[in-house]
Amino acid sequence: MSKKKTVGKSRTADRRARMEEMRRAEQARERRNRIITIVASAAILAGVAGGGWYLIDAANDKETAKAAPVSGEKTWSKLGRDHVDKTVAYPMTPPAGGDHSPVWQNCDGAVYTSGIQKENAVHSMEHGAVWVTYNDKAAEADVKALAAKVEKTPYTLMSPLEEQSSPITLTAWGHQLNVTKESDPRVGEFLEKYVQGAQTPEPGAACTGGKS
Repeated sequence: MSKKKTVGKSRTADRRARMEEMRRAEQARERRNRIITIVASAAILAGVAGGGWYLIDAANDKETAKAAPVSGEKTWSKLGRDHVDKTVAYPMTPPAGGDHSPVWQNCDGAVYTSGIQKENAVHSMEHGAVWVTYNDKAAEADVKALAAKVEKTPYTLMSPLEEQSSPITLTAWGHQLNVTKESDPRVGEFLEKYVQGAQTPEPGAACTGGKS
């Protein structure tokens, strides 16, 4: 065999060897990429699943907290709901429900500086309002802060009520909380829970167009 032919065959073999090596390297890269993709996908899915469970748990915790009573609140059930044109002798002060006037007190963030008829306020609570009351034991700064909060909160009303025992009282239908200061965190909890809350006998009923 001539030297020229031998050299040609050698070059062909080298070329084939290099191509085979490149093919093996490419296959190895593809396998690595598939493994990386699988691992990354699994991590993403695990993260999404974990995040999903976290969100579900957070939502469940929020609903559980919302269902729990506010610390220190009093509750009543089996409250009358008849419309009456007379003064009602309520068993609690302020009243937390019961028979009431056919006309509700306007409660779209209404702040009254003088006393209002209890029978009208009870009708407002039937519509899902929270009634905030106070007496002369409440600090002036607390009264002002409460008024500012009420004015920004639909389905609330506020008025003085000297005969109550607590400086500040928040009342919803069937629920009542006594506090001494506006800064008590339970004030916000009570409003969050009971303004148009699950206790409302007539959710969505008007808080305007009544007695002012």
